[in-house]
Amino acid sequence: MAEFVFLKALVIIFGVSAVVVFLLGKLKVPSVVGFLLAGVILGPSVLDLVDDPQAIQLLAEIGVVLLLFTIGLEFSLKNLLNLRAIVFGGGLLQVFMTIAAVALVSRLFYRHGTGTAVFNGFLVSLSSTAIVMKILFDRGEVHTSHGRASMGILIFQDLCVVPMMLLMPALAGKGGEAGDIAVTLLKATLMVIAILLAAQWVIPRILHQVVSLRIRELFVITLILLSLGTALITAHFGLSLALGAFLAGVIISESEYSSQAMADILPFKESLTGLFFVSIGMLMNLGMFRANMARVVMVVGAILVVKAAVTFLATLAVRLPLREAMKAAFSLAQIGEFSFVLAVAGKGFGLVSERDYQIFLSVSILTMVLTPLLIKLSAPASALLFSVPFFRYLGRDFASAENARYPGKMNDHVIIIGYGVNGRNVSRVLKESGIPYAVLDFNSDTVRKAKRQKEPIYYGDGTRVEILQKLRLQQAQVLVIAISDPAATRRITQIARKENPHLHIIVRTRYLSEVEDLNKLGANEVIPEEFETSVEIFSRVLHHFHVPINVISDHVENVRSDSYSMLRRLQLPRKPLAERHALLSDIETEVYLLKPGSKADGYTLKGLDLRANTGATIIAVQRKGRMYENPPPDFVLRKGDALLLIGKKNEVRQAVACLETGSFCLIDSTALGKEEKPT
Repeated sequence: MAEFVFLKALVIIFGVSAVVVFLLGKLKVPSVVGFLLAGVILGPSVLDLVDDPQAIQLLAEIGVVLLLFTIGLEFSLKNLLNLRAIVFGGGLLQVFMTIAAVALVSRLFYRHGTGTAVFNGFLVSLSSTAIVMKILFDRGEVHTSHGRASMGILIFQDLCVVPMMLLMPALAGKGGEAGDIAVTLLKATLMVIAILLAAQWVIPRILHQVVSLRIRELFVITLILLSLGTALITAHFGLSLALGAFLAGVIISESEYSSQAMADILPFKESLTGLFFVSIGMLMNLGMFRANMARVVMVVGAILVVKAAVTFLATLAVRLPLREAMKAAFSLAQIGEFSFVLAVAGKGFGLVSERDYQIFLSVSILTMVLTPLLIKLSAPASALLFSVPFFRYLGRDFASAENARYPGKMNDHVIIIGYGVNGRNVSRVLKESGIPYAVLDFNSDTVRKAKRQKEPIYYGDGTRVEILQKLRLQQAQVLVIAISDPAATRRITQIARKENPHLHIIVRTRYLSEVEDLNKLGANEVIPEEFETSVEIFSRVLHHFHVPINVISDHVENVRSDSYSMLRRLQLPRKPLAERHALLSDIETEVYLLKPGSKADGYTLKGLDLRANTGATIIAVQRKGRMYENPPPDFVLRKGDALLLIGKKNEVRQAVACLETGSFCLIDSTALGKEEKPT
């Protein structure tokens, strides 16, 4: 009977959630908000359809573990080490400044005791790792500056859950020995170090043995065991489940199996994470919310303002640019899911009353619901701040070493925004080609390292028109935007087109859905990474099957034309032209299709004499499904023929160029035989 009740609850939850998320999806509302609202509808204050919410809560916690596990897969130990300044600098400032600010407000305006006031600071200081990282992941902003800053601060907040739990007895006046707290913290620290060491020696060997058996079920089970097991170990030592799952993901990210792990875990994560947000929504008491609506709304506004301001100052203190600091502040303004754990424990210690606990639940859920809107508003809000002189001064370039003079006399040059993989590749090719260029990047460490390598790179925010003007935007010929921030990319494109109507703007973007908007803003060419990857893949597949190289080029051009809107099919030879023989492994072979209008149509092989002029030889011709091997010199070529060329790489390329342009060098017109020479 219990199994039936549990299954019934799951069916109801997934059914209502699907309807709510679908309807809100039509309105472009993020799925996180839909799951929260579905939980409110299913909860005891509305429909009260779930008889055993505790069982659902258990599944929801597993969903959070898997969510943080997949986020950990996206990172590496190297990336985490690069975040240490944000984790222990920005995270420390954000948590302690928030606790101090909230405790002060609680003492002055609500007359709370010192212990309760500090405890309120604990509750507000934590942000929602699950919500923030899911939204940033969906928006493709995890690896942006504000995404990395948000992740660093969230990691520190998770680390703070342990000392906060240990300090609660002392805040409640019920003891709490300092020695016991110190011992627990030492154990937790040693446990984290042990997990990180396992990433280097133990886990890779285990995964190698599992993968060698080629049993997918065993691989998936092992992944779940590692994620849940590590989370269980961290929870045993007093740390959060989320932190343990994140560390497990980081461990596997160091192995070559991270991509497969992500693909196998993703379906479980998506389903169970939705349950987590539903379970949070079910906690909300609408009756209590209606009775205290004015107070709840006021507290929500105060928390969002105070927390955003504190986070903004904390991230500026670790030299995050103003625009990125504003985005991180908006992202972390809500109350986190682990605050619910603290609130339940605090209620047991008498630090919060039942009435205040219900108000806290309403406030927390509202801040979570507002988070997608806040993140969406962060970009225009940061742009608006630059119009205020005080914030413009506050957001000045901190790294004076990178603030060298901008190029004084540079014309007809290329401006590259972003010095990641794409930016570095473009700059290297431009340098080898002798084309003048200037690079702009927002990461002071990147700029410092590149300057040591004599790169013409400058530190600055590409969304600021004065910075682009210093790079002589009006005199530039080409602008290449190669950053991972969609909002900043759109802003830069819009500014550049307005400042220089004749500028050729090339934009790199992650997703195909952004192409149309960027074209409307003024981009000449938009290159979506996901589609360019597919272009490279199908080109190599077709080349492997000896599809003519000019036909492959036509495919590529057709895909790229009209902003990648469609794939136009060409009539191709249905079968591979020839199988590569082992003896030809060191020789280049290529296939060329004579399309209608080709100048080679009607010529004999002797008339073309490609071997004498290029070194390449036509060893076979495929015509209407029939193969002509070693065709004689008087063999006449016709449109639709597929020519198999063989020779050295440069010889084959020269032959293709001759066939493509019609430049046959020395053509023997008398060798045409009885065929009429084409005009």
